[in-house]
Amino acid sequence: MVSKMAKRDYYEILGVNKSSSKDEIKKAYRQLAIKYHPDKNPNDKAAEEKFKEATEAYEILGDDNKRKTYDQFGHDAVQGMNSGFSGGGFDFSDIFDGFEDIFEGFFGGRRRGSRSRRRRGNDLRYDLSVDFEQAVFGDKIQIKIPRVENCDVCGGSGARPGTNVETCPVCSGAGQVSHTQGFFQFTTTCSHCRGKGTIVPDPCFACHGSGKRTIEHTINVQIPAGSDNGTKIRYTGMGEAGENGGETGDLYIVIHVNLHTYFIRQEDDLICEVPISITQASLGAEIAIETLDQKQIKIKIPEGTQNGKIFRVKGHGVPHLHDKGRGNLLVKLSVDIPTKLNGKQRELLEEFARISGENVNTKPKSILEKFKDSFS
Repeated sequence: MVSKMAKRDYYEILGVNKSSSKDEIKKAYRQLAIKYHPDKNPNDKAAEEKFKEATEAYEILGDDNKRKTYDQFGHDAVQGMNSGFSGGGFDFSDIFDGFEDIFEGFFGGRRRGSRSRRRRGNDLRYDLSVDFEQAVFGDKIQIKIPRVENCDVCGGSGARPGTNVETCPVCSGAGQVSHTQGFFQFTTTCSHCRGKGTIVPDPCFACHGSGKRTIEHTINVQIPAGSDNGTKIRYTGMGEAGENGGETGDLYIVIHVNLHTYFIRQEDDLICEVPISITQASLGAEIAIETLDQKQIKIKIPEGTQNGKIFRVKGHGVPHLHDKGRGNLLVKLSVDIPTKLNGKQRELLEEFARISGENVNTKPKSILEKFKDSFS
């Protein structure tokens, strides 16, 4: 298994400290984004990675809630919070929001891939808690997922049925406006249409002109046998709707397994602890135990078995995920020492001790006796 390289601290990436203000963080990101922007560094993979790294850092630290979560719990707590799902590819189609005047003015003309271009919809993550047996043997669970979709009333246009969207009169449909300052020409997003190039004079009553609605869907999730904590199930095209005809995002189901009262999982092996008596451990015995799938198996215990002895039963563990076969069942024996003995039991044990040469009735010596023994 290849281990993941530890992520760099977001504050370190942007060159700021934890006490930095939101404006200082924004300024630091602007400088890095301009320096490592793909348009300025064509075919430079190293610059592209630094650009992505800085953008990921800003997406967390530039948001008050995400920053607070990151400060308290670190990288693991903010996985999946940025524009791309934590387990998938990085999508920085929206990272220019709020910085369009800088990028467009610096590189000249209209920014590559403006707001009016197609954008892929957001991926969704659903954390699903399942019982131990459901994860081990697989199961089908029905869940409800709310997701943003194109409005079914207006078809995603945002306009009331029977009406149409209109070209923005300010930018003439370009989504951007240009103005000159000294020797430089700056292009910024049109504030009237917010970069869409169109306006909605008569908004749809269902989506209020947004073109999107949140609709709850019932989904049958097939949990594969052998699933464990962190197992991801991907449903392509079941995320949020894209923008301007962009493809729909994906849905990721993340499995969380509840603990079992009797069995413990170790990779694909199951471990259980079975108590036996002193006589069974000493004389040997044959015991029956029940497996996780409620089958009874017999284990032969040889005489003289010690406490903590582990027996391996092949093929009664966890099914291998996406593969044939199963792990093993590890049965750990725990010798049960009686806490109360009746007269007959004590008599027999004392007799056993005498035969074995043990003096169980020897009382501990007093301090005076120990002192005398030291000079004898």
